[in-house]
Amino acid sequence: MGVVKDLNRLVEEFAENVAAQTEAVKRGDAKTGNKHANRYTSALKKLRSEGNAGRDALAVLLQHPRPDVRVKAAAFLLRYRTAEAKAVLEAAASGDGVAAIGAVMTLKHWAEGTWALDPE
Repeated sequence: MGVVKDLNRLVEEFAENVAAQTEAVKRGDAKTGNKHANRYTSALKKLRSEGNAGRDALAVLLQHPRPDVRVKAAAFLLRYRTAEAKAVLEAAASGDGVAAIGAVMTLKHWAEGTWALDPE
């Protein structure tokens, strides 16, 4: 039970810090944005260290209400959950804002074969 609880906490940490980074960027506060990026990256590394259990935990964010959180999770899950992640990215790419830009760039790298956010 402890591992599931830890995974859920890491997923929450990931989502909260992606959202906080987006808000900091909107305010023009790069320093705070970078702090939150480091935090969600740390949470992601811990999730990935749990293998597919960590990836499965992160996949709940593909339905998150915030597009930036959905897109960031999808970007990291492309290899593992390709169809679901691509659907999230394609939907977001037609929008606007930070999430749309991230989605477009991720799909571009995926199509070019240069995506490497979660190597095997």
